[in-house]
Amino acid sequence: MVSKRRLSKSEEDKESLTEDASKARKPPLSKKTKKSHVHNEVEENDSVFVELLKTSGIILKTGESQNQLAVDQVVFQKKLFQTLRKHPSYPQIIEEFVSGLESYVEDQDCFRNCLLPCERLQDEEASMGTPYSKSLIKLLLGIDILQPAVIKTLFEKLPEFLFENRNSDGISVPRLIISQLKWLDRIVDSKDLTTKIMQLVSVAPLPLQHDFITSLPEILGDSQHADVGKELSDLLMENTPLTVPILDVLSSLQLDQKLLSKVRQLVMGKLSAVKLEDLPVIIRFILHAITATDAVQVISELRKQLDLQHCILPSRLQASQSRLKSKGRISSSGNQESSDQDCVILLFDVIKSAVRYEKTIAEAWIKAIENIASVSDHKIFDVVMLLIIYSTNTQTKKYIERVLRNKIRSGCIQEQLLQSTFCTHSLEVVGALVTHICSGNDAEVDIALDVLLDLVALNLAAMRLNAVFVKGILDYLDNLSPQQIRKLFYILSTLAFSKEQAASNHIQDDMHLVIRKQLSSTVLRYKLIGIIGAVTMAGIMAADSGSSIVTQRKANLNNEEYTQVTSLLQLVHSCSEQSPQASALYYDEFANLIQGGKVAPKALEWAEQTILNNFQDAFVVDFCVTPEGDYPFPVKALYGLEEYNSQDGIAINLLPLLFSQDFAKDGSRMTSHGSGQKLVSPLCLASYFRLLRLCVEKQNDGNLEEIDGLLDCPIFLTDLEPGEKLESMSVKEHSFMCSLMFLTLNWFREVVNAFCQQTSPEMKGKVLTRLKHIIELQGILEKYLAVTPDYVPPLANFDLETLDATPHTSTTISAKMRVMGKKGGRKRKADGSKTSSPDTLSKEDTSECDPTPSDRTQLEKEFTKKEEEKTSVSLQNYSAFFRELDIEVFSILHCGLVTKFILDTEMHTEATEVVQLGPPELLFLLEDLSQKLENMLTPTAKRAPFFKSKGSWNIGFSHLHQRSAQEIAHCIVQLLTPMCNHLENIHNYFQCLASENHGVVDGPGTKVQEHQIMSSCYQRLLQIFYGLFAWSGFFQPENHNLLNSALEVLASRLKQGEHDQPLEELLSQSFHYLQNFHHNIPSFQCALYLIRLLMVISEKSTAPSQKKEKIASLAKQFLCRVWPSGEKGKNNTFNDQLHDLLCIYLAHTDSVLKAIEEIAGVGVPELINSPKDASSSTFPTLTRHTFVIFFRVMMAELEKTVKGLQAGTATDQQQVHEEKLLYWNMAVRDFSILLNLIKVFDSHPVLHVCLKYGRLFVEAFLKQCMPLLDFSFRKHREDVLSLLETFQLNTRLLHHLCGHSKIHQDMRLTKHVPLLKKTLELLVYRVEAMLILNNCQEAFWLGNLKNRDLQGEEIMSQNSQESTADASEDDTPSQVSKSKVKEDEDDEVSDEGKEQNSDESDDDSD
Repeated sequence: MVSKRRLSKSEEDKESLTEDASKARKPPLSKKTKKSHVHNEVEENDSVFVELLKTSGIILKTGESQNQLAVDQVVFQKKLFQTLRKHPSYPQIIEEFVSGLESYVEDQDCFRNCLLPCERLQDEEASMGTPYSKSLIKLLLGIDILQPAVIKTLFEKLPEFLFENRNSDGISVPRLIISQLKWLDRIVDSKDLTTKIMQLVSVAPLPLQHDFITSLPEILGDSQHADVGKELSDLLMENTPLTVPILDVLSSLQLDQKLLSKVRQLVMGKLSAVKLEDLPVIIRFILHAITATDAVQVISELRKQLDLQHCILPSRLQASQSRLKSKGRISSSGNQESSDQDCVILLFDVIKSAVRYEKTIAEAWIKAIENIASVSDHKIFDVVMLLIIYSTNTQTKKYIERVLRNKIRSGCIQEQLLQSTFCTHSLEVVGALVTHICSGNDAEVDIALDVLLDLVALNLAAMRLNAVFVKGILDYLDNLSPQQIRKLFYILSTLAFSKEQAASNHIQDDMHLVIRKQLSSTVLRYKLIGIIGAVTMAGIMAADSGSSIVTQRKANLNNEEYTQVTSLLQLVHSCSEQSPQASALYYDEFANLIQGGKVAPKALEWAEQTILNNFQDAFVVDFCVTPEGDYPFPVKALYGLEEYNSQDGIAINLLPLLFSQDFAKDGSRMTSHGSGQKLVSPLCLASYFRLLRLCVEKQNDGNLEEIDGLLDCPIFLTDLEPGEKLESMSVKEHSFMCSLMFLTLNWFREVVNAFCQQTSPEMKGKVLTRLKHIIELQGILEKYLAVTPDYVPPLANFDLETLDATPHTSTTISAKMRVMGKKGGRKRKADGSKTSSPDTLSKEDTSECDPTPSDRTQLEKEFTKKEEEKTSVSLQNYSAFFRELDIEVFSILHCGLVTKFILDTEMHTEATEVVQLGPPELLFLLEDLSQKLENMLTPTAKRAPFFKSKGSWNIGFSHLHQRSAQEIAHCIVQLLTPMCNHLENIHNYFQCLASENHGVVDGPGTKVQEHQIMSSCYQRLLQIFYGLFAWSGFFQPENHNLLNSALEVLASRLKQGEHDQPLEELLSQSFHYLQNFHHNIPSFQCALYLIRLLMVISEKSTAPSQKKEKIASLAKQFLCRVWPSGEKGKNNTFNDQLHDLLCIYLAHTDSVLKAIEEIAGVGVPELINSPKDASSSTFPTLTRHTFVIFFRVMMAELEKTVKGLQAGTATDQQQVHEEKLLYWNMAVRDFSILLNLIKVFDSHPVLHVCLKYGRLFVEAFLKQCMPLLDFSFRKHREDVLSLLETFQLNTRLLHHLCGHSKIHQDMRLTKHVPLLKKTLELLVYRVEAMLILNNCQEAFWLGNLKNRDLQGEEIMSQNSQESTADASEDDTPSQVSKSKVKEDEDDEVSDEGKEQNSDESDDDSD
């Protein structure tokens, strides 16, 4: 304590020191006490002090002139030291010298000169070695024999100036004196100096105390840090005002951790009472004193102590309160607020620095926040800290994201907390969002725009104040996708055309300028941007009051608004009519606007009248009038659903329009139309019809009778079935026919979109017929595409992403490769990842549905032969060129049998026809639905991890993306009942097949094509179920009811009529219902989807372990089932799926070690003893092709299992030690079984797995098992020796594998050898340490081990270089070969001490 230090001097000394200090207050600094000197003259004095200085090279000056240094500083010190040391009267000469110094410095000007730097003489400047000059006192302090006396003199003089103000030249003498003591090369008596400084601190005024304390690290040596640290910690308890300088100094000293912890606890207790300006230094000390062991605890306490006022910049409340005060007070308050703001900024700078450079602090802070359990305990400071750490420490980003997600899902971070966090930062938030939008990163842009949309919806008035920032995004439209452009213009239009339009006129003007500029551009991309923006803005201007956030608008438009809207839309129409793509995009954008219900009735009425007339003129002709012209093919009316006997029938004029367009490209004259008739591109047919039907639908409350003739009217085409003429057609004719079919298909798809929700049975039947036409026409199109390479179809989706769209493949693909062609979507997904994601599977992959069994009938062989003679491609590669199906289309899944009435000319029923949704149509719908589900509900990271092509994934989903994920999930839940019906029907189909074929679902009597379609439907249904229940949105509280609804549908299939069941009961019943489908499942991929579906159902339960055993049992059943031969072999997709299923089995089984032993000890020997192309009888999925999959998974899971087993401690119960020893014995036995398999299966992939996971297993043995053996050796000696003996055989085999890799010079294998050898070497020394620990070191000895191959044969064919290298390995104790023998001897230790095994003796003798 400081008081104890004072006891080292007598009380009289203390009193005299205080008295001297008080006396020193009287004379002013400018007053001369002894004698006066003439200014700027050389000091003439015959004293020893002056003479010795002059002799050594310093000339003392009088008055305010600087003392002059005539020699180099080091030379001066050396001369003076030698002069004093060699003086005859040494050591008395030192006393005389110091006495002269004391007399000289009694004059205050002289004393000041001695403290200020000396002046160098001009002739010496060239030779000086240092860039600055020290003062006379500083030079004298650098001489050891003078230093103690000079320090004493300084501390005797210092009290004279303690209570004096600064001199006229601004110099503070006490600070100047202390500065002389800084950075001395050596301190003779550091303990005495420390005592003097601490005594001085105890009597000095507060400002000087602050300066003296902060100077301590620059004065004291390392040896005094501990003493000073204790003194300062004691002073801290007594003197709170000195907290900041003391903590600042303690952070700079090398102190014991216990002392720092003690001080930290003291400071933490006072934290709530400190001033805001002191907080940064205090927080810096607390963070500096943290250790890894107590970091979480300290930070948890720290965040509790900090109040909100320390964490947020001053709120607007302070400003409002200050307005109530006077002007002067307002100014004062403003200064105080600014000062507080600076302190808060400084505080967060300190925290930022700590979390950026100290990983321990960053992780502990996140952990402290993660550990908060109560919702009310979460503070604004917590949210701010997560954001700070996220922005400054890149290594913790994933950790913070996980914490935030979990906190939000659990309801700990609620909306009110976030509002409180950002309420005073609205300007900064909007600015940051704009920056993200302009960044070019798709994910950032999407999220930032969504946030802006929410802000506009929540607080339009506040956002209007920041509209100028948002308006700036108009300069970055080139980097935005169509959907992002829609969002941006929606935001700006809402801000511009809200209630207070006068305040937003500048935004309106800017938007009109941008849109007109884009529309008038000759560059198609800019024109399309202008169309999107104009239609979006028109939608806000013509918004219906009940459907828009612009609630202040009237129920309908006034004349001025109506004129503005129609003028804008007419401008868009006129600017786009010369470009088919621009026109089609305009129609699609307008249709989306109407579909959203955001157009007022007056504007909608105008649109319908205009569109209906234009559509009829452009695309509809009389059926009775056959088009005339020089067409390359005969024109026929095809695909009509009614018999037209009268003259009032209509048809779609498709082929003539397409022909005219193609000829127009060639510059030829139109032959089929009069010169006065305006042609419209057939490219716009589907888009225009969509706009038309939505107008009619909105105007007539969903009734489409006004245009129902378009559902069944024929189309002017030609004979499409190629037949023999396919080969004789020209390339241009091929392309023409392909374009004709693409346009026809897109027409049919839009017709299905339009009429899918009509309730009339007749219309339902016609819609189903159109679906059959789509399937039929797609089959014909594939034949044409197969012989038309490099063909690019006409566009069907007109967003910007599709401008440069091309098919994924343009080469002819044989039927033999058709299965691979169906994986076009998988190809996109696999671009970024070599293997499929464990959570998502290929959405187009139906190869596992190939039902080719080994025992085919002659009929099947003939069918396959015919298929192989054909050539075809997959339409999956052309998905971007088909019109998008609306989500409402899938209401067709509700259809069963539909009765269609055929009427005569008298409108009487002539006949009835039963139409039903067949398997091909069902598969068509399910494939499209599964793609939509994956696009909307599957996380982006799982869909395409490294997919760089901007927007490609979203082509063909523009309508879908205008709905939220919640809406899509709700639609899927509504479809669960019909999908369950279809799933059960398909399951019954395969069950009947199995019963007919004696338990084999693909027996000799199976129809291959039908089996394949049904199997694909089965897979798609399971894929849709899995995609729905795996949706992460179900974790959000607002979607819990939707999850319950979905589960109720599944549960009701078992128990009808039960409602309001608890979630656990619903999960249990749903799990049981889905589990029943494992019987007679048709393909391996279906089996994997079923397992994954059961897993996501189980994960939503609070007790998932209960269903874990059932999942493991099912997975094993599927591994032990004989699947169709087409699903095995070298199929990469099957290998990926097998890998996933095996991982699931081992992850869910009760005992991983027993499961591995069963596969490796039973299944693999069966495989070894079976013929070449056969499989294991116990595990039929285990073949010679799939062995490496099994081997890799078993090695990885074995290493993962032992890595998670804790070593325990010596204080654990005996039973615990025995159980862990038994576990490790089993693990090492499994490891031994797996390693010995490389003697039979020695392919490169197997050896690679062995080297990689072998090293990891040995590392786990070192970290987890060896500590266990340390304290188990004495009580379980035999068990430990047996374990080490078995493990020694394994490590020897690993050594042989290293030799094998070197001999074969396989770089892919040898790169693993150095790390493996290093690990094996560490194992040897670790075993030696264990024996020494247990006083058994005599059992440890060394020997040599020969290099051998995998079969154990000695490697003889070694050249001289290899022999030299191997000799170094065999002779050096630290190398692996000896380590093996060391382990041998360790393993063979017995009760007698040291006993060698005969086999090892043979090895060593070699």
